[in-house]
Amino acid sequence: MSDHRKGDGMADLHFLNGESRMARAIRAFDWSAHELGPPQGWPPALRIAVGLALDSKFPKCVVWGPNLISLPNDAFLPILGDKEALGRSFADVWREVWHEIGPIAARAYAGEATFIEDFPLLIDRHGYPERCHFTFCYSPLRDENGIVRGMMDTVVETTSKVENRRQLRLINGELGHRIKNTLTVVSAIVNQTLNSHAGAEAHDTLRRRIGALAQAQTLLNGSATLEARIGSVIEAALTPFRTGQRRFHIDGPEVRLSANQALMLALAINELATNALKYGALSVPGGSIDLSWSAGRPASDDPFRLVWSETGAPPAPPDRGKGFGSIIIEDALAQDFQGESRLSFTSTGLRCELTCRMKHLGAAQETPDADRLESV
Repeated sequence: MSDHRKGDGMADLHFLNGESRMARAIRAFDWSAHELGPPQGWPPALRIAVGLALDSKFPKCVVWGPNLISLPNDAFLPILGDKEALGRSFADVWREVWHEIGPIAARAYAGEATFIEDFPLLIDRHGYPERCHFTFCYSPLRDENGIVRGMMDTVVETTSKVENRRQLRLINGELGHRIKNTLTVVSAIVNQTLNSHAGAEAHDTLRRRIGALAQAQTLLNGSATLEARIGSVIEAALTPFRTGQRRFHIDGPEVRLSANQALMLALAINELATNALKYGALSVPGGSIDLSWSAGRPASDDPFRLVWSETGAPPAPPDRGKGFGSIIIEDALAQDFQGESRLSFTSTGLRCELTCRMKHLGAAQETPDADRLESV
């Protein structure tokens, strides 16, 4: 270090002896034409404040003089992003939000410290606007006579914390909503099954239907999002019906469904497969099922179409009225997908077709209440 750092009749520069990035930047900065002048001539209060900031691991920025000259420390640099602050006006550095933080800085210059938690600001530090949150304190910096000459900005960014808290609220809300929906579906399953079946058949049917619901719920609980992949939902729903023989032909692109849509589709597939096992293509050797779906652009008006088509099934059984499966497929499924769902019998077996718009798929379209099955 050169001898003038130790003192040459002017102020000692010991407060800049550190090897932090900003200590080096302040030493290298050309202060000769700057309003603050060379650091050797800075007032004691400014030298002390800058020394304290440079030695701190907490994000700090010294703001000095009537023009609010900025002197940040290393920990403050991530908050700045691509902004250059050293030697510049704090008001200019944060000009996009100065209408919000300027009055707070004015209070500090008037001698009043301010502490604010999770303050939202729309800042531009990487060339685009970001909604960020900060917990900070603007505190007055006084000279040896007690006169306010600047302020210290002590700050920590809390954007991640606030966003995580928001996500937690959403997840908790979704959990409560999902529990309400599930209980409603269970109640409907129990009521309809006991009304249309008796004895051991009622027990077996009830166990199967609630098992299918539980399996779909497990799939959703294992997801890190509020959505489920359609392929995973279908595979889980068909697992109990696979016998090692190639009876199912499944094909379709990746599509995400909301929690309600996943639950209803799992129940619908379970009902279709059970019907096929009892009366349709899975009840005879050689019968098969083609399950395919097509999709358009996400969140668009493009069509989504899913088809269950049986081949080699025996003749259709006599019409036994509208049971639980029909209600799930033609009513509840159509409602959750905001589209149409139709059952029909062809010469080769049962056919089910579900159609809707791509914009109606996913968590954003979640049904706001759980009353859609109350009539079952």
